[in-house]
Amino acid sequence: MRRARSPRRSVGRAVAATLLAAAPLAAQTPPAAADSVQLPALPTALAPDEPCTPASSETAREQTWTRQALGLRRSWSLADGHGVTVGVVDTGVGTDIPALEGRVEAVGDAGTDCVGHGSFAAGLIAAAPRQGVGVAGAAPAARVLAVRGTDKRGKAAAKQLADGVRAAVDGGARVVYVGRAVPDGKAELTAAVEYATQHDALVVAPFAPDALPKDSSTGRTSEPAPRYWPAAAPGVLSVMDYGPDGTRPKDAPQLKGAKLAAPGDAVVSVGPSGSGHYIGSGSSLAAANVAGAAALVRSRKPKMTAAEVARQLVTAAYPAVPPRVDPYAALTAVLPDKQGTVPSPPPAKLPPQASPQPLNRALLIAGAGGTLVLLVAGAAVVIPRGRARGWRPAGGAPERDSAT
Repeated sequence: MRRARSPRRSVGRAVAATLLAAAPLAAQTPPAAADSVQLPALPTALAPDEPCTPASSETAREQTWTRQALGLRRSWSLADGHGVTVGVVDTGVGTDIPALEGRVEAVGDAGTDCVGHGSFAAGLIAAAPRQGVGVAGAAPAARVLAVRGTDKRGKAAAKQLADGVRAAVDGGARVVYVGRAVPDGKAELTAAVEYATQHDALVVAPFAPDALPKDSSTGRTSEPAPRYWPAAAPGVLSVMDYGPDGTRPKDAPQLKGAKLAAPGDAVVSVGPSGSGHYIGSGSSLAAANVAGAAALVRSRKPKMTAAEVARQLVTAAYPAVPPRVDPYAALTAVLPDKQGTVPSPPPAKLPPQASPQPLNRALLIAGAGGTLVLLVAGAAVVIPRGRARGWRPAGGAPERDSAT
């Protein structure tokens, strides 16, 4: 994930920005400005000699911009994620986080999180609102199943992510959040997503990495891959990030193909332990917000299949490119049972071939009428001239009286 724009970044930039007009629910009052707390930046991965990410000693007390941009207060009047387990396939999720207390289970050693990224994502998905704290997850009553999808320093590999997806499904997750995007592993990750689909679990993943690696020899940012996995696999709900002003950071990978967009830049969530908060940016965090929205829909409409939940989120989203997730609209929109199709026109019905008899009769009558007209016209010319000539043939001398 991209580092924050400075080692320590003011929460004020994250929560005081006015929501852009095109953002979902932008007609609401902009969120209140935060106090002057400085939050530490969340790392994506750690160097081999870097210590584990500690608990943050700072707390965001005002509502974050993402909470109002997503319309969570209205959504919670309809659903809160109760009864839904979300698998978090990432760096692990700490079990000593008050906002997630009693709702985190772990597969293997995923109950520890040295990096903090998985815990941060879990907070965006399911952190419970607390008195005097402005941070809350999209589905605050959902349960979290922590599954390790990276090594303990945050380095991801396709096989480990694929195994993590399967483990989350086997653990009962109905929504599976994958916190990484890798340029390889097409076969492994496509098979893992297919396994999730067969078990009616919706996979949500970032459409691209939070930041592209730099070439060690030139220091230049590497070119993005044509596609990333598991986001490119059929059935995955791929997500792109946007910030408080509706744009993406200049250093964000510029790719197309995301099915949804969600708040992901300058977002605030919990750390790997304790009650303090971190600030972070990236499509992986936007995907966590969408995973929480999916948990809301599955909580309110438990009979919906994973594919129907994905369609509900995309179709009810705020129109943009890509559409911007709107949890409240997804909870309230009534869509047709099946997607509409363009109807095929009915086959043309040609009348039986007309009988030729009326036409022949009409032609015969017209012909006879025409002949009669010609005869009458000829007679009108010939008869007067014949009378004038005494009916003599043309060129003949007039007859003389025999008496003379």
